[in-house]
Amino acid sequence: MSINLYNIKKWYKMLTGNSVLHVNQNFGEHFIPGEIQGYFNNMKEKVLMQPELLNSEMLPTVKTEQNEEILFPVAVFQYGLGVYDLYLQSDDIIYLKKFEQIINWTVDNQNSNGAWNNFFFIYPNYPYGAMCQGEAASLLIRAFNEFGKEEYLKAAEKAIEFMLLPVEQGGTTSYVDGSIIFLEYTHKKAVLNGWIFAIFGLYDFCLVSDDIKYKEILNQSLKSLSKMLDKFDCNIWSMYDLEGRIASPFYHNLHIAQLEALSKIDDNPIY
Repeated sequence: MSINLYNIKKWYKMLTGNSVLHVNQNFGEHFIPGEIQGYFNNMKEKVLMQPELLNSEMLPTVKTEQNEEILFPVAVFQYGLGVYDLYLQSDDIIYLKKFEQIINWTVDNQNSNGAWNNFFFIYPNYPYGAMCQGEAASLLIRAFNEFGKEEYLKAAEKAIEFMLLPVEQGGTTSYVDGSIIFLEYTHKKAVLNGWIFAIFGLYDFCLVSDDIKYKEILNQSLKSLSKMLDKFDCNIWSMYDLEGRIASPFYHNLHIAQLEALSKIDDNPIY
């Protein structure tokens, strides 16, 4: 990451708790293993930091390095997951209506290949990512569970099918030497939080699908992660990715919460 004014501001907001992209994401308060309920991680602060969005048609935006306000799919999906958790917590219809608005945007902006153009503003040649696909699937499966619309389930399946395509075929998964690695950035090495978010999406899909192939892929990716987890450990802290970047305090705390969630869905003691 280059050192420039944009990144300095980004890090300052992150470290001072003023970045909506980097709010606390501890273990999900309404998550129940084996059920489609609350999300694995707590996304509620992403909603509570932007109360002006609830009673409007506006969706959460982020600023690019060029100071342009954009709709970043991952930010929209995470906001939607936070909205749904707030609905489960309060039973307030305002959250359910916002959740449905987010779902409609998600379906309308899914490409015919099942993907969302997540990195159009920064990596136009590598626009897709497994984290994006997995979080979208988790969002859509909750919508299917809530509203019962088959189109939501079909959109989730398309999202997972694209996610599982090999990188060489334009997808977001690396299949090398028996390992299955979900890549947040398809032109880079594995990012820990992105890999786990993708696992969460596949786990959710396995709860609504009878096709054993998805469960087999999920189990293989979990085995791959457990074998490689020590590569993300630098003894007193965690690594952001396998390119040698140390995690920021936000990502380190996120890793801890994600591993706690993994320990609830996989009995491997390494988590």
